Amino acid sequence: MAGELRDNRGRGDAEWGWPAIHPEGRKFGVIAVGIALFFFFVGWELAGWPLLFLSLGVFAFFRDPERVVPQASTAIVSPADGLVSLIASVPPPPEMQGPDGDGAAGLGSAPVTRISIFMSVFDVHINRSPIAGTVKRIVYIPGAFMNADLDKASEENERQHLLVERPDGVRIGFTQIAGLVARRIVPFVKPGDIVAVGQRVGLIRFGSRVDVYLPAGTDAKVLLGQKVVAGETVLAELGTQGLLEGVSQ
Repeated sequence: MAGELRDNRGRGDAEWGWPAIHPEGRKFGVIAVGIALFFFFVGWELAGWPLLFLSLGVFAFFRDPERVVPQASTAIVSPADGLVSLIASVPPPPEMQGPDGDGAAGLGSAPVTRISIFMSVFDVHINRSPIAGTVKRIVYIPGAFMNADLDKASEENERQHLLVERPDGVRIGFTQIAGLVARRIVPFVKPGDIVAVGQRVGLIRFGSRVDVYLPAGTDAKVLLGQKVVAGETVLAELGTQGLLEGVSQ
């Protein structure tokens, strides 16, 4: 059940259930089903069956499963499902470096660890907040639609930056980046909103990427090539540094 407290000693209930379909995607699925039924009605089954399967794919793309969100105060959780495709030390985007129009501080210009998460069309595309706090900044930037798996997509693709600040002043920036197929970034929050860790903050339609900028002095706790789950996988722990290694097998 949503909102139920669970722990590593067995408290709470766990059961499998069909994931909900986000309202943003229901209209697309219903339209595809309607067109498929029309083709069946007029006797064009060869066109109806592909559209019927397409509608199932649309519903699957917009699935919105429950997640069990870690509540540790030091945890920075993944904002996206997908593959850790890049980990690099880079300056934050210019739009998040300096203070905003109201004087609220940004992330600064010093290099920090950026974790890039590539979402294929088979991943859940609901994005979640990596920390609890106040949404201080949302900056939308139009751009290209190149392969989101490329490093330069962070600077050239259509994207939306979000900056969340915890009550203790720790700030996390993350960026939703459109890809080859993605054509719309849909926000669920606005500046001034207070969000919980793991709360849904938006989605990107049909394949994309999310970049997370960790605070200075914090290293990733995930490895390149690892699959992560939005709202559940701990990407990093505040103030924790050190080399982690893994072997693909």
